[in-house]
Amino acid sequence: MLTTTLGGPDGIEASRLCLGALPFGSSVDEKTSFAILDRFVEAGGTLIDTANNYVFWGGGTSDESETTVGRWLASRGTRDQIVLATKGGARPTVAGAGLESAEGLSAEAVRTAFEGSLRRLGTDRVDLYWSHVEDRNVPLEETVGALDALVQEGKARVLGCCNHATWRIERARAVAAGAGRTPYTAVQQRYSYLQPRFDVPLPEGGHVHTTPELLDYVRSEPDLTLFAYTTLLFGAYTRPEKKLPRAYDHPGTAARLEALRKVSRESGATPNQVVLAWLTGGEPSVVPIVGVSSVAQLDEAIEAADLVLDAEQREVLDTAG
Repeated sequence: MLTTTLGGPDGIEASRLCLGALPFGSSVDEKTSFAILDRFVEAGGTLIDTANNYVFWGGGTSDESETTVGRWLASRGTRDQIVLATKGGARPTVAGAGLESAEGLSAEAVRTAFEGSLRRLGTDRVDLYWSHVEDRNVPLEETVGALDALVQEGKARVLGCCNHATWRIERARAVAAGAGRTPYTAVQQRYSYLQPRFDVPLPEGGHVHTTPELLDYVRSEPDLTLFAYTTLLFGAYTRPEKKLPRAYDHPGTAARLEALRKVSRESGATPNQVVLAWLTGGEPSVVPIVGVSSVAQLDEAIEAADLVLDAEQREVLDTAG
């Protein structure tokens, strides 16, 4: 499997495909989760992404994903082979509540969230630690300082932010640079080949979509890596019963789907594989986070990890819609 580097040219080498662990221990049982994780590593995958709040919105405890990954790491003895990423800041503090009660990004909250993740994952460090959502009630200086402390203590190696406005990412990086702190060098937002209307909200609370401005920003910052979640739109590219949200109801969607089908036919790859190759081979190159519920679904994604679209295929995809 091809690799990428996180945190700049001298950063962490990781697989270009990231395995998302969101459903592990909840909608995907532990036995299947372990089989998926085993297959990912067998195929050369190293990068695994989880969070301390999956899947509170489905009635879970928020512990399931990290705990399942932690048990797998312990049972396989694979911690040193894995580039492990997790998130804090968006775990509800009130049982049954939503993001309105999220723990936030104060210094105390960052420390508490991080230590909880280490305990559930059964490790003394994570390789990539994410601020899961924005917290505009806390000064950026406080959040940046708290995250930097984790790096200085050797408990985190690279820092990233999820679901942040581009101007807030830039401001946080400027604050870090001015204070000699560790900056965010990874960004995680929702992104796929189909593009939504930005004047229509996405149905998934907390999701923030990649904008042209963010793409331009990442292109201009050599140390910044863009991760993408919901890359395959919950199966909508290949499963007719999976309906696209209203935000995708515009003329550009039909044109892009036709272009995707054309490249899929000509390349002999599935639409999902073409989408993943479009993400990894773009400018900037994107690290796709793939969430699967079976080994068969993972195998389809693995086959896309080394797929390279030629210039003509990319033009067909890029100019559609």
